[in-house]
Amino acid sequence: MARAARLALCGIEALAAALVILEVVILFAGVVARYGFDSPLLWSDELAGALFLWLAMLGAAIALWRGEHMRLATLVGRAPPALRARLEALANAIVMVFVLEIIRPAYAYMITQWPVSSPALAFSDGLRVAALVVGAALMLVIAAFRLFAAGGFRGGLAALAMTGVVAFVLTLLEPLFLRLGNGNLVLFFVGLVGFAVAIGVPIAFAFGTATLSYLALTTHIPLGIVVSRMDGGMSGMVLLAVPLFIFLGLLIEMTGLARAMIDFLAGLLGHVRGGLAYVLIVAMYLVSGISGSKAADMAAVAPALFPEMRARGARPGQLVALLAASGAMAETIPPSLVLVTIGSVTGVSIAGLFNGGVLPAALGALGLALVVFFEARREPFAAAPRVSKREVARRFLIALPALVLPFLIRAAVVDGIATATEVSTVGVVYVVLAGLFFYRQFAWRRLGAILVETASLSGAILLIIGTATAMGWALTQSGFARALVAAVSAMPGGRAGFFAASIAAFAVLGSVLEGIPAIILFGPLLFPAARALQIAEIHYAIVVVLAMGLGLFAPPFGVGFYAACAIGKISPDAAIGRIWAYLGVLLVAVLLVAAFPVLSLGWR
Repeated sequence: MARAARLALCGIEALAAALVILEVVILFAGVVARYGFDSPLLWSDELAGALFLWLAMLGAAIALWRGEHMRLATLVGRAPPALRARLEALANAIVMVFVLEIIRPAYAYMITQWPVSSPALAFSDGLRVAALVVGAALMLVIAAFRLFAAGGFRGGLAALAMTGVVAFVLTLLEPLFLRLGNGNLVLFFVGLVGFAVAIGVPIAFAFGTATLSYLALTTHIPLGIVVSRMDGGMSGMVLLAVPLFIFLGLLIEMTGLARAMIDFLAGLLGHVRGGLAYVLIVAMYLVSGISGSKAADMAAVAPALFPEMRARGARPGQLVALLAASGAMAETIPPSLVLVTIGSVTGVSIAGLFNGGVLPAALGALGLALVVFFEARREPFAAAPRVSKREVARRFLIALPALVLPFLIRAAVVDGIATATEVSTVGVVYVVLAGLFFYRQFAWRRLGAILVETASLSGAILLIIGTATAMGWALTQSGFARALVAAVSAMPGGRAGFFAASIAAFAVLGSVLEGIPAIILFGPLLFPAARALQIAEIHYAIVVVLAMGLGLFAPPFGVGFYAACAIGKISPDAAIGRIWAYLGVLLVAVLLVAAFPVLSLGWR
């Protein structure tokens, strides 16, 4: 069975990889036709959007097989082995319940959409929606396989039995739920979500399970609405930038652009006391402006700098602390996936967000550099020989294609040459050409793995967006959104009090839920309150993204912190005491950005 499953998965991975390539080709062809020949392809966005849902659902299935869905593993990881196995089995059983519950509504939704034809290509929308049915069926099989493979036959049956008993008890309590009113929101969207996340259920499935349970037990709304809302949340064309920017980030590391950039910065600053720490900060700033994925950024920078930094006397904990803090600093650097996501779910201009995120991140980078400056005076760093001006100039010429790319991406969006989605394909083509003809470094053997990794990570992110969209709709229909806006708008302190509460809330949410789920779930709820207080949407968006980045990289729950430790191959215990000074200056930067809107609005 394991061999058969792996063989089937190879076919799914090959199809997902082909879809990534197709999306790049279709969208880039649209850019060339429109901007180069003034003859837009009317069908390009339509076809790309139809294939996008298939890419998202196949990617979600691959991510489930590979265990790459976003989840909180801290508590489960600390449990004794026997208890950990039971919790893992229960988490897989809950995943099975969710996908089993949406298969039938997804099929009904597909039948409903079948008569609907696309305007340009005239193909049935049911073919696009069929991705939801196929993806749910694949995830059901994968979740069942993981359940019995990890917990054994008895352990798997015990987990399913426990899940069935809980579902039966909840069904018996349905009359009570109907009388609780808005108390059900706390029970399902705080209690049930919190329990599911704590035992290691992936966040997307925790959101989906809570939403289905709430609608089934407390309302008379058909469950098919969950599927339609998931479709709406995952099918926005702007979100197609997510897989394409992930692909771009992975290509940058493979083609040597990131290494060339780091070599130039090391030659420029490496001779300064603590100079490679400055290089790390600047490299994270520039690389983040290209890839849009923080994990890809850290994976590109750390292996190139950490060995030499250790040789010069830097302590392992300090390295990871600075790497994690640099990741938090870089959350607003375009083309950040979080900025793309928040623009998609709130309607805020993505080009405006790309403009507004540059200076706040630079302020955070300056704060980190100040901490490095004072630490370098206390720590025993070895001096490095100064690189000659001739060598610096040579490295600059080599790094020039890499240094140009962030400005190319930003200019293409701001000048209207390409949309935030299309510009990623421009970056992909640019990096491929630079790798092939300038750096002569293109590992064709790694391309397949990179494409599959792109699909997997994209599926994990997009499934969260889909289930969080359904959950947000349920919260809105309950009246919670209106009550939240009214409560926040009446908060003491006016704008200052609202900013303080938002910074605290998104720091906590970013730590527990990770950034994108927190933004998707609470962004649409709190932005109306910001508008009511006459706060500029771009200003507010940049502040909450920075605050969320703090939480994402803050121990003990911040997933980004543990990702940095894994990439640096350093124990979290060695870094947890060194990161607070860096996070402290970043918090000061967040407060300054909140207090002075010109930092996020004044630079265009």
